[in-house]
Amino acid sequence: MSDSCNSRHFSWLMKSCFPNNQHPPPHHPTPIGTTTILPNGTTIAELPDDLLLECLSRVTHSSLPSLPLVCYRWSLLLDSPTFHLLRHRHNLLRLTLFAVSVSDGALCTASYRLNNDCSWKICSFTPANDPVFEHGCFYSLFSHSRLSVIGRKIYVIGRKAMLRCDTWTGLVVPRQGPVFPRKKFAAAVVGGKIYVAGGCARAVAVEEYDPTSNTWSVVAKAPRKRYGCVGASVDGVFYVIGGLKLGGASGNEMLVARGSRASDAAHVYASSMDLYDTVNGVWLKTRSVPGGGCVVAACATAGEIYVLSSHAVELSFWKFNGSRKSTGFGDWCRIKSPPLPAQVRLDSTVRFSCVGIGEKVVLVQVNGCIDDLLRRSGRIERGMKEGLVLVYDCVAGEWSRAADLPEVIRRSACVCVEC
Repeated sequence: MSDSCNSRHFSWLMKSCFPNNQHPPPHHPTPIGTTTILPNGTTIAELPDDLLLECLSRVTHSSLPSLPLVCYRWSLLLDSPTFHLLRHRHNLLRLTLFAVSVSDGALCTASYRLNNDCSWKICSFTPANDPVFEHGCFYSLFSHSRLSVIGRKIYVIGRKAMLRCDTWTGLVVPRQGPVFPRKKFAAAVVGGKIYVAGGCARAVAVEEYDPTSNTWSVVAKAPRKRYGCVGASVDGVFYVIGGLKLGGASGNEMLVARGSRASDAAHVYASSMDLYDTVNGVWLKTRSVPGGGCVVAACATAGEIYVLSSHAVELSFWKFNGSRKSTGFGDWCRIKSPPLPAQVRLDSTVRFSCVGIGEKVVLVQVNGCIDDLLRRSGRIERGMKEGLVLVYDCVAGEWSRAADLPEVIRRSACVCVEC
């Protein structure tokens, strides 16, 4: 990639962003800032940043990977906040569901726009040259990863390593991994920073990642050691939801659970949420899902936490008011359960990922087959194979079925990106 621009670096697609004297456009682009007057014969390399950003921000999504390859200046403009703002102003950003699957030496993704696509689009990220991508160690590092999103970039957090995936350019670069090795932990973004908790037998540390400095730091100690938990965030609070008890009790937990039975303690983990106030650095009152059960999946959207819970003979779906400024903060409300077979109890072979997208909640079956689960219980219902995708409309209160997850994407994690 060169440091400067000249006409030999541009494809016909890049040149199409600029007017042709023989075929003038029907209208002029909306000016930004003050009017800039250019002398005759000005080349594209001499355009000021504001005009160049205005032109580049109008290219199609499929053309974005080509922009940073032209020159270093274009690469910097693509990463600027102004470029993202202009894309939003031109209505070129869409909330997109990404499913990321890890294999040995590869990172495969499938993307789906609920209101625009009729099928998933399969793509792959391009790894940079780094030892973390060496054959044999990649899968072991990221097989039980968690996903977090900051801007247009997906952070794949593995046991002791992390990757940053650019959804515009398809480039993958390694970033600093967490301080403590983790597996099946909770992760969420609060205030532009990533928080992780649980999944570590060695410590109860809650870690914070700053993407600007590419550093992790320990900010608190969790009240419980959880394994297999889920993370979410609303209104400055990091929620650590569900999971199993990991190792011995921590100091805070021993004061609460002293004298209780082991089975009761396990139930407290599986159906509860620990709330960490990231602004004040304190833990709030622990909340439990009404009716108990085991949390299967959870996510946050529109100021509320949505939780799918599995009971002995049924599934229940709940929403929790996470808006701390409202009078209803902390209230639970049971809502319509997903259209899965009645009286089915999910086991460890069937796993779901829950993602909030605007005013919708998407439930993606990322592992296992419900038909097999029913067959083992002696029932004959069919039609619920792998990759089931269900969409809950938070306004209408109804479920619908979207396109199934592609067969090549399995054991994946899902996340929503505005890109």
